[in-house]
Amino acid sequence: MLLVALAIMPLAVMTILSGVREREHAIKASEENLRRLTGMAAANEAQSIEGARQILVDLASVPDLMGDTAKCTSLLSDVLDRNEGFVNFGLIQLNGDVTCSAVPLLHPVNLGDRSHFRRAISERRFIAGDYVFGRVIKKHTINLTYPVIDRSGKVLAVVFAAMDLEGLDTFINDINLPPGSVLATADARGSIISRRPDPERYFGTRLSPATLEAQATAGQRAMTIRGEDGVERLHTFARVGAPALTDYTVTIGIPTETITSAARHDQLMSLLGLAATTMLALLAAWLVGDVLIVQRVRKLMGTAERIAAGDLDARSGIDYAHEEIGNLAQALDRMAAALQKKESARSLAERELRAADQRKDEFLAMLAHELRNPLAPISTGAHLLKLLHSDNAQITQTCSIIVRQVDHMTSLVDDLLDVSRVTRGLVSLSTQVLDLKRVVDDAAEQIRPLITARRHRLVVELPTSPAHVKGDHKRLVQVVANLLNNATKYTPEGGTLRVRLEAEGDDFVLTVLDDGIGMDPGLVERVFDLFTQAERTPDRSQGGLGLGLALVKSLVELHGGTVQAASAGLGKGSTFTVRLPRYTQDVVLAPPPSGEPLPEGAVPLRILLVDDNVDAVHTLQLFLHSSGHEVEVAYCAGDALELARSMAPDVCLLDIGLPDFDGNELARRLRLLPQAAGSTLIAMTGYGRQQDRDASMAAGFDHYLVKPVNTTQLSDILAAAAEAKVKG
Repeated sequence: MLLVALAIMPLAVMTILSGVREREHAIKASEENLRRLTGMAAANEAQSIEGARQILVDLASVPDLMGDTAKCTSLLSDVLDRNEGFVNFGLIQLNGDVTCSAVPLLHPVNLGDRSHFRRAISERRFIAGDYVFGRVIKKHTINLTYPVIDRSGKVLAVVFAAMDLEGLDTFINDINLPPGSVLATADARGSIISRRPDPERYFGTRLSPATLEAQATAGQRAMTIRGEDGVERLHTFARVGAPALTDYTVTIGIPTETITSAARHDQLMSLLGLAATTMLALLAAWLVGDVLIVQRVRKLMGTAERIAAGDLDARSGIDYAHEEIGNLAQALDRMAAALQKKESARSLAERELRAADQRKDEFLAMLAHELRNPLAPISTGAHLLKLLHSDNAQITQTCSIIVRQVDHMTSLVDDLLDVSRVTRGLVSLSTQVLDLKRVVDDAAEQIRPLITARRHRLVVELPTSPAHVKGDHKRLVQVVANLLNNATKYTPEGGTLRVRLEAEGDDFVLTVLDDGIGMDPGLVERVFDLFTQAERTPDRSQGGLGLGLALVKSLVELHGGTVQAASAGLGKGSTFTVRLPRYTQDVVLAPPPSGEPLPEGAVPLRILLVDDNVDAVHTLQLFLHSSGHEVEVAYCAGDALELARSMAPDVCLLDIGLPDFDGNELARRLRLLPQAAGSTLIAMTGYGRQQDRDASMAAGFDHYLVKPVNTTQLSDILAAAAEAKVKG
């Protein structure tokens, strides 16, 4: 089919070129006729305007015009009656007031704002004005003005004639134009004052931007313009009279389709003959090509689409031969077989990845559980020491430090359960108004053992006034601690770390500086990316996993702030700058974390404590005893059921991971015992996932506490249980 098309191509080109030449010839002939018609139309309009000018010149010389108003009105009315095509004659005083009019004035009229009036005075000659809609006669007109000048050469007034645009338009009715043609006259502003057809519709409207542009540049040339109605027309332009007479321009546009219709008809007939010849030749080529090429290509396309849709068993079914399509079919079938093999391997790898991901989640959950178990007795023991030695300031301070550090380790374990929260920015915040000075102090205290071990000097510069921001105290402490920890790792022993907090505009700026190993420019650009670290050497073995600074960036941005890193180069230290928005409203600071035990005078409760971790049970039992409660201990679920029958507990504190059966099953069985059916059941476990929490609440627990148990939260729960016991 391509060869047939190439053979016919020269004939097609010659046919098209012949049609183009015929079209160009028709357009040139039409251009000559169009220029002649446009010139005739402009001459006729100029003749009408010249007649109006002569009338005004004659009126300006009549003495009655400047005399009595009644005589002036009578004169102008008589002139109006004798001259068709005009709708009014009048006299304008130099201040613009119309004092004499052939048409009675219903109210005073001032034409001082009309340009034709001002030009007649300033240029002292006849002026053909732009299009106006008459204020008195309420018709579409053009105002023609002429100054009244006395013998001394002084302008006394201006006489005007209002020419009806419909009257101006009558002379073109004898011009025979093809259907769809347009004849229009426009004033100096481009407003239409005469048009055929539909004059009433277009009076006062502006010529299209394309027509105005062509009018300004065409000269004697014909221009092709697409009208606002979408019709393409050939236009010529002619000026109405000399420049001293008018600023009007006439244009006539004839549809190019009308001009070229005859040539197009001849060309169409030639093309039809060519098309018939081409179709017969292509049909013969198609009968052969469809069998050898098209049908086989369609098979290949169908096979490719099935493969793209996931059907890797699809094959072309085409016999392989030593021609192009056969080779292509063979290659496609080989590709499908290779993809099928790779898809099987990918599916196997995906299943293995899912299994590994599941094992990872289970490992993290178990790791968190095992890490929380030893933290529980540490935390409870610290609270107990603080309670028993409240009069010893050093012990109280030490216990507070232990509690805070245990809380921090607990929060790190919580993050371990869902690493994706950090990478996807899903860390949740518990915001409150706080003082950044307290955040810096807590972070410095948290990192102080590492600073002491490496013999660093820490300089803290804080403002005297509070630095109030809105944020999560624990997370902001984590931000500052991570920055200090990073500075400590990469600063040689004996170096200096500096923390500076200052106000700057609407922000508080926290700067952490060190005189350590510094960073090269490439590392500065990516230092906040996950798993990014400086090169590790034996004296910096505590490099970590490269998560600290990435977590800093995420947490700072969650608080609406920014963090930046800078370094003068290797060996010249590093600077990290955190900006947090200032909180400027009335400030009510949240109270600092408290580890106080139960309030004095609390009602004693019978408490069943079940846990297989002996240290955790012992420390928590001492804490509960110190608060005046009666506590019974069981290390397995079976013993717990026996104790519950005998003691009828008010509160049951149950571990989930018990040796015989788990705490969820124990809770369900306790709910069935009359002695424990109304007890407050509290789960305390190292498993902190939401699915673990949901399973325990479904088993009948009233509260769910993650180890190490927050003794303040536990005290609140016990106080509520004691209050319910008193009311009951």
